[in-house]
Amino acid sequence: MNPLKKTARLAGLLYLTGAIASTYGLLYAPYQTPAGEDSLALAQKIVAHEFLFRTKAVSNLIAAILFVLLVFALFRLFRNVDEHAAKLLVAFMVVQLPITFVLETFHLTALMLLKGEIMNSLEPAQAQNLAMLFLKFYQNGIGILEICMGLWLLPFGQLVYRSGFIPRILGVFLIVGGIAYIFDSFTFLLFPGYKAIVSKYAVMFWALAEFPIMLWLIIKGVNDKKRQ
Repeated sequence: MNPLKKTARLAGLLYLTGAIASTYGLLYAPYQTPAGEDSLALAQKIVAHEFLFRTKAVSNLIAAILFVLLVFALFRLFRNVDEHAAKLLVAFMVVQLPITFVLETFHLTALMLLKGEIMNSLEPAQAQNLAMLFLKFYQNGIGILEICMGLWLLPFGQLVYRSGFIPRILGVFLIVGGIAYIFDSFTFLLFPGYKAIVSKYAVMFWALAEFPIMLWLIIKGVNDKKRQ
């Protein structure tokens, strides 16, 4: 197996593993409750599922680290295609790492408040309200972070399209998926009432963008016949 194919398959494995961790961390939320449920019930649910709540934070951190390793593997794979675009891809992903750590700090701070481990002089209702504020910081941060999630797919798509050793259509899918991430994030910022509707459609573009390239990198690696 040539070094380029090894790098591609390593990137595919990192991408798939990071996607699994990220999906668990972003979609599983023990504090998501039916509309109308009060903060007391929400707080009780968080404390009752403390370990799962913590695994959510851990999975998001693992995903962030894996994605940083991924983009360095992708840099090795595509640097001879367009080094400037490859560096841009790395920059858009690396900037997400400290943001993710800050957001998970908000996440765990909410749990500590609800358990009375910090600021225990507060009344229970005050602690619950403050914890909900930290969770809101977290949720808003994830909504804004989607901009970076979309931006890194744009140079990635460009590199795939121009590479000659990966089907161009996968590059097009990545660019469309990146635009969908960015559009979803700006909907959250400008028209939050429509976020749920837009996300239902955006998720289809995200899946179309990212799952095919993961599978291609793992199974095929690079197409030697078209390799430049």
